Amino acid sequence: MGGALWKEGVLRPVTGKRIVAILAAGGLTLAAAACGDAPEDSPSGSGASAAAAYKACMVTDTGGIDDRSFNASAWAGMQAAQQGASNIDPKYVASTAETDYEPNLRQFVTQKCSFILAVGGLMGDATKKVATENASQQFGIVDSSIADAKNVYPMQFATDEAAFLAGYLAAGYSKSGKVATYGGLKIPPVTVFMDGFADGVAYYNTQKKKNVQVLGWDKAKQNGTFAEAFGDQNKGKSITNTFVAQGADVIMPVAGGTGLGTADVAKASSGKVSVIWVDQDGCKSAEQYCDVFLTTVVKNINDAVKQAVADGAAGKTLAATPGYLGTLENDGVGLAPYNKFDSKVDSGLKGEIDKLKADIIAGTVKVESVNAPK
Repeated sequence: MGGALWKEGVLRPVTGKRIVAILAAGGLTLAAAACGDAPEDSPSGSGASAAAAYKACMVTDTGGIDDRSFNASAWAGMQAAQQGASNIDPKYVASTAETDYEPNLRQFVTQKCSFILAVGGLMGDATKKVATENASQQFGIVDSSIADAKNVYPMQFATDEAAFLAGYLAAGYSKSGKVATYGGLKIPPVTVFMDGFADGVAYYNTQKKKNVQVLGWDKAKQNGTFAEAFGDQNKGKSITNTFVAQGADVIMPVAGGTGLGTADVAKASSGKVSVIWVDQDGCKSAEQYCDVFLTTVVKNINDAVKQAVADGAAGKTLAATPGYLGTLENDGVGLAPYNKFDSKVDSGLKGEIDKLKADIIAGTVKVESVNAPK
């Protein structure tokens, strides 16, 4: 991933005991509907004609709709699609545990939904099973591609490209010469961010003949720091305090609500520590922390879901191959504005990042990760 080829998924935790992957802020989620509960309708969807309605049904990962990240982005895409077409009737059901995935998907099959969206790569096994048994039903999934399932439309994201820019920014902005990243769980949709971030720092070092260090992730060894949770703010604080004690002043948590613990530490640091958020622009999804968010590595789930639902409602085919891949080139991934850091980031550094983005799009700088969607 750099001027030379910076080398370094599918979704499985490495540990034998699978840990539920959630991207939710603890205490910030709405009450999640347990498996078997009636799905939630969109507030404005109840008036649609049942005969004419395109029923777009979404199963969240654990954590609920208001996770300020992953599930929230997908639901926003559903709602945006409804605003553009009166016949779209969106609804969701929230999973409270991995065991909810399959029954939640099945209840939407029973309800004869037009499109059933699984939010999150850890839902891959359940989605494959239910989709295989219901070959005439249209499914979609975020952050996974399911082999031999022609009725599952995949939406994946080359977040390593945008995270590469974030790593370069972090290295250029850091005053201490140490930056850090950590994950919620060691799965490809998380570690692909960390790969890109580490390579962006390495590229900065090569270009500037510097030695900015990355704490929390060794790309070559695919080994680093994980909270083993996506909703544990206290764990986020603990990890962040350790990084800060080691000298890091720019930190990128890829850990959903756990990362709000990092934002808390940064907020208490009086400007000494800044945060790079992920998924949704942090200044929109967690506004109270905007003054510590240097930028966000955006994964444009919102628009991908919106387009898939709109296309389905218009009668277009949602093909499993090639599906959707968000890149820098098609704005499926990117960096959010610098927001309150706009005047703090050197104009020269901004220009270098703009050029780097263009070079990645042109292919003159190669960004690769073993964890990237294939």
